[in-house]
Amino acid sequence: MHLTLYQRDECHLCDLAWEVLAAAGVADFDSVFIDGDSALEQRYGLRVPVLALIRDGLTSEIDWPFNAQQVRHALGI
Repeated sequence: MHLTLYQRDECHLCDLAWEVLAAAGVADFDSVFIDGDSALEQRYGLRVPVLALIRDGLTSEIDWPFNAQQVRHALGI
């Protein structure tokens, strides 16, 4: 499984998402800043932070707001 947190610079909610991931015990994930990438801004612009989970070639996304319990459930832990 691969995790990616899509976020923006100076995003208070994105900072909170980091805290939620830490509370869920998730330490291994990629952080992608969408600023300056027109395709990512179009897809995630108003939705950030977004946690994307890629498992067996399938991607699912969890939009903010999410909590540690929801993250653990999505990860199966």
